[in-house]
Amino acid sequence: MSQKIKVLFRHRSMEMGGVERVLLDLLENLPRELFDITFFLTMNQGELRKSIPTDIELITLQKGREDMSRNKFFRTLQLIKRNIILTFYRNNPKILYRKIIKKDFDIEIAPTYSEFDNILSSPLNSRKIAWFHTDVSYDPNEKRVLSRVNALKKFDWVIFGSKQTRDIIKDLYQIEYPKSSVIYNSIKIDEVKAKALEFPVHYDTTPVFSSMGRLHSRKNYHTLMKVHKRLLDEGFLHSIAVIGGGSEMENLQRQAKELNIENTFLLLDSQINPYPYIKNSDYFVLPSESESYPLTIGEVMGLNIPVISTNVGGIPEMIEHDFDGYLVEPNENSIYEGMKLFLTNTEITDKFKKNMVQSVEKFDNKKIYSQVTSVFQKQYQLKE
Repeated sequence: MSQKIKVLFRHRSMEMGGVERVLLDLLENLPRELFDITFFLTMNQGELRKSIPTDIELITLQKGREDMSRNKFFRTLQLIKRNIILTFYRNNPKILYRKIIKKDFDIEIAPTYSEFDNILSSPLNSRKIAWFHTDVSYDPNEKRVLSRVNALKKFDWVIFGSKQTRDIIKDLYQIEYPKSSVIYNSIKIDEVKAKALEFPVHYDTTPVFSSMGRLHSRKNYHTLMKVHKRLLDEGFLHSIAVIGGGSEMENLQRQAKELNIENTFLLLDSQINPYPYIKNSDYFVLPSESESYPLTIGEVMGLNIPVISTNVGGIPEMIEHDFDGYLVEPNENSIYEGMKLFLTNTEITDKFKKNMVQSVEKFDNKKIYSQVTSVFQKQYQLKE
């Protein structure tokens, strides 16, 4: 190939999250000899912004909250000004590309549904690719779901994060995507193992179930808290350490106080390096009502921590039930039975740890990067 393929990724901000970690991994590992990569960040905001590879071009539209005034009045004015500017450019994409982006691209990529409209409204003659990680079955807002899944049909190619993510749209809405592929998110197990040893973590109450995820209602931590209280009341001493921040933090803190479990249900907020907290726990529990193909599951398996997870999204594509992990339904009784099993049956958790050693071989990152590269190359050839 005589010239590099010019690729633009667009994203809102870089708060800690699964999509952001997948995006960083792609930015870091796509072959530079084939691709000239630019990353357009709407707001230079979030814990992960400093992790953006330095050898790609970064274009930012507006400051993040971290770089704004600490004075409440001036900060409010800055936020109002930022919102006006963002609204203007969102409504005038031609001006955005002419004045801010100032480059032509062969391929433009929406890593999440929040960027669908931005990429589809691009004035460039580019091939447009969407990534979709969302299990639409959890969302009761049919109008919102249909808006997203119909937008997917306008892209030149769609990459789904799991087989289930694509299949559930067909099952529920009879919509198919012939111009699509399933590519799993890469999981950097060796890196996770190294980070897990960076500092010691001590828990006062053992055994410990760790968990990690954004504190959103569909992550189901309010139910996990009820299960925790129920097990404690029945004499099963343990603690739960939840790593993650989000909109449900205050509600969960209030619930923990009402249940008098603040010392054993630990809300640890977001952590740049969460892996020592997981490595030093005994088990891992993921209570989500919906997921796609969560990186965390593969990372935890790589750390050889027995996993209980809800049987949702693409998780059954990662965990083989009762072989290298345990799947439960996203309700209180099912999660309770799974956790109680782990607390009372060391044989089953030992079996999972043994089987996980081989299971992690299914996460083949080289294959994933090759698949993404192939999609980009084929779309570029179609553009020509």
